[in-house]
Amino acid sequence: MKHYRVYLAIAILVLSSLACQALLGERNETPTSPSVEPNTNPDVTQPVPTDSDNNTDGTTSTDFPMTADASNVTEVNGTLIFTTKLSLEDTMKFYRDEYLSRGYTERELLTGVSEGTFSMVFDGDPSGKAVIIQSVDLGDGSRTVTVRLEDV
Repeated sequence: MKHYRVYLAIAILVLSSLACQALLGERNETPTSPSVEPNTNPDVTQPVPTDSDNNTDGTTSTDFPMTADASNVTEVNGTLIFTTKLSLEDTMKFYRDEYLSRGYTERELLTGVSEGTFSMVFDGDPSGKAVIIQSVDLGDGSRTVTVRLEDV
């Protein structure tokens, strides 16, 4: 008689487990990532893959320019963050060329360079805010770059 109780208890646990799975549904679904089409129109902002958990669709649309080798691209609350292999001088030249060609002016008094880091400020954004660009050498041949709009 004792064996029947053990078998009955096991049968009840198995049936309960199956009932819970039926109620909760299958949990082994694999999420699919959205595909990104190449941008053929230079006037349209290109979606960029990102590691940010703040973007549910996995893309970033930004008006801020990025270097051609930008990686680890993230946009959080209007701040663009990415990594580049360009040197400090080449990164600064890229942003000077980019923003000066757009008609912005650099606030040279606020440009600072120190031990592998730099900070630049450009005026001329239609929002009325200044474009702040900062970069830090990561020590592995790459650097992180942040670009944002801010009242200065």
